Amino acid sequence: MPAGVTWGQYLAFSSAAMLSMLAGSQLVHQHYLPLKNLQEFINKELKNLPDHVQAKIRSELKDEGILK
Repeated sequence: MPAGVTWGQYLAFSSAAMLSMLAGSQLVHQHYLPLKNLQEFINKELKNLPDHVQAKIRSELKDEGILK
């Protein structure tokens, strides 16, 4: 193992690092709600595109279930 660390110490550290990373990302999603305004953001960005491109992208996003 690297730097003379035992397998047990290595696995314990890796597990703790993974758990803290998952907990941190969950906390960020609960606090900042990054996907709350996704519909508004998509619609705002689509307005900058030509009409025929907007229609194609909207239909694809509706098929995928991203836009309502």
